[in-house]
Amino acid sequence: MSGSAWTGDGGSFAEPERAEPGRWPALEAALAVVNRDVRATLPGQGPLILMAAPAPDGFDGEQVYVAMADGRWHGNPVHSDDLEEGAPPEPGEAGVLRVVAEAAQETVVELLWRVWPLCREHGTGMHPRPAGTSEDWYPGESGTAGPPVWWCRGGRGGGCHDASPIGELAGPCGGTAAGGVPGP
Repeated sequence: MSGSAWTGDGGSFAEPERAEPGRWPALEAALAVVNRDVRATLPGQGPLILMAAPAPDGFDGEQVYVAMADGRWHGNPVHSDDLEEGAPPEPGEAGVLRVVAEAAQETVVELLWRVWPLCREHGTGMHPRPAGTSEDWYPGESGTAGPPVWWCRGGRGGGCHDASPIGELAGPCGGTAAGGVPGP
């Protein structure tokens, strides 16, 4: 969700702004990779951007969100250290890429009202995970240091699989809008 952020300084609000280029280099690099998938699978959709909003009263700094090209976003802020609560830190770039891909997916799904991205084989939504994870994988599980991929749970008969490395999806994936109506 986007809009004004409460500053806590006697009743004023501060408008979120596009994140200053170069301020969040790890997030910017990860978003550039995710935007390759946006470009390949959602023709006509502008690239996602990073938006910065003042942190709520009692917190320092700012919060950064993955947003549509027009500045709207949905979901929680994302930072390079924004991992599952209680989960051990993930290794560098791979962890940042997975977190940014999750935030991008949440923004696209909620604001465009469509499943994104879709598995070409099963026609179901995919989720970012480390490569080679099993069906019962959970964030923070040890021994899952593979590069981030779009992972598919498979069809009714199973068949979960790594569909594509994040940033390497190819071609429009259609998508399904809310209510099962085919997307553009």
